[in-house]
Amino acid sequence: MQLTHPNPAAAFFTSAPARAVARLLRGLDRLAPRLSTRLALGLFFTPLPTKRLARGRPVPAPWTLSELPFENGHLGVWQRADALPDAPRVLLVHGWAGDAQQLRAQGDRLLAAGLAPVLLDLPAHGRAGGWRTNLGQWVRALFAVTARFGPWQGVVAHSLGAVASAHAMARGLPVQRAALIALAPPPRLFLSWFAAAMGVGEALAERMQRRIEQRVGVEMAQFDPAWLAPRLKQPTLLVHDHADRTAPLAGSAAMAEGAAQAVLLRTEGLGHRRVLQDGWVLQQVERHLAAQ
Repeated sequence: MQLTHPNPAAAFFTSAPARAVARLLRGLDRLAPRLSTRLALGLFFTPLPTKRLARGRPVPAPWTLSELPFENGHLGVWQRADALPDAPRVLLVHGWAGDAQQLRAQGDRLLAAGLAPVLLDLPAHGRAGGWRTNLGQWVRALFAVTARFGPWQGVVAHSLGAVASAHAMARGLPVQRAALIALAPPPRLFLSWFAAAMGVGEALAERMQRRIEQRVGVEMAQFDPAWLAPRLKQPTLLVHDHADRTAPLAGSAAMAEGAAQAVLLRTEGLGHRRVLQDGWVLQQVERHLAAQ
């Protein structure tokens, strides 16, 4: 796959320790490709920066935090204590290396509109258990939280969480409406970025793809807009910023073009994360999810 966007993974490997790991990986790849693939997968499945900072932040009232058992650990589930018990529920999903609290502003706004927000800390993120995770596990986590708290009036999801949410909806997750913000690029492109950032050839990315597909049990192509869009039947709002240096706008554009009921809103100057706090974006997402 050609690299059609500046490599965002490079920023994570500029420190001296990261460069040392990259040198080790390059040496292993020449001498022991299987071992280098195992090391690369360990790095690839570890969110950077880690969740330590998110764990230290207090739970602000009136939000409450509970643990939902999941596989060998637990998920973090955030709810508003003042939400009406019979209000339609909306699930809010963060992206890679993010956490639930990034979506509190949107959750507060949805509560004011008469909805009940449920924020989720996915595995290895925020207050959830574990230190490594993968996209297939995220999809399973979405079904697990839905079995306990769903069905959903809507889903709001950011970045890689938007990819996982779109895949879960394509697999039957009960959702009436969706808002996908800063949709992440296809995972296969991330593999190419990762291998390039580490200074290793595309052969490593191909080996990693095969191992991931064996572990997850899903072909990576099923997380691409070309596969997801025709299966996305819900009214869907896509929000993406022209200045997003992490996720190319092209992914959201392709999803909007291929989905039956999708609208793409383009923003300017908000980048990949500030888009989650922008007042106009919060308003557009609220209006979309509250629509009948």
